[in-house]
Amino acid sequence: STQVGCTLSCKFCHTGTQKLVRNLGAAEIVGQFMAARDSYGEWPSPKDGTARHLSNIVVMGMGEPLYNYENVAKALRIVMDHEGIGLSRRRITLSTSGVVPMMDRCGAELGVGLAVSLHAVTDELRDEIVPLNRKYPIAELLAACRRYVEGDARRRVTIEYVMLAGVNDSVTHAHELVKILDGVPAKVNLIPYNPFPQGRFERSD
Repeated sequence: STQVGCTLSCKFCHTGTQKLVRNLGAAEIVGQFMAARDSYGEWPSPKDGTARHLSNIVVMGMGEPLYNYENVAKALRIVMDHEGIGLSRRRITLSTSGVVPMMDRCGAELGVGLAVSLHAVTDELRDEIVPLNRKYPIAELLAACRRYVEGDARRRVTIEYVMLAGVNDSVTHAHELVKILDGVPAKVNLIPYNPFPQGRFERSD
C-alpha cells in the first residue's frame, strides 16, 4: 500500500469508499516488505543460499502509487539498491489506475514492471467504473503503455481486469479487449470481483 485511503473512487473497490487520510512515507512502504519477510523468517537475508520465499513486490494495495510518487520512488530505490534489499527491478511491479503523465516519469526513472487497472474496453463504461478515465481515456492510457515498454523486447504490461457479472465479462468484451491491446506487449490478469457491503456488482461465474 502507498496511501491510507484513496481518492480515485473506482466503483468495484472497497478502498474507493474510504477518504484519503494521508500518503505513506518511504519507510512505511519499505516496512511492509520488511514485515512480510520477517513473517517468513527471512530477515536478515538467508546466508546459506536458500531461495527467498518472498521474491517479488507488487505496489498494488490501498491507494494510487503515482499520486504518492516521491515516496514510492524513494522506497523502491531502497528496495532495489544493492546496499538496501537488493531486489531486481524485474521483480517489482507498480500498479496504476492510469495516471498517464506519471507513468512516463516512472518508466524513465524507475523502470520497474507496470500493471494497469483497465477493467473496461470502452470509455463509456470505464468512465463509470474508473472515474480517472474521464481525465486519461483508454487511447491515451494504452499509448502510455506502449511508450513504457518501448525499446525493451522483454518487457510486458500487465493488464488488470476485474470480472463484473453482466457488466464487462461478455465474449464481445473479450474480443474487444484483444483488439484494443493490439500493439501493446501485454499479459491480462482476470481478477475475481471481491464483494463488499454496499457494493453493487456480482462476481462473474
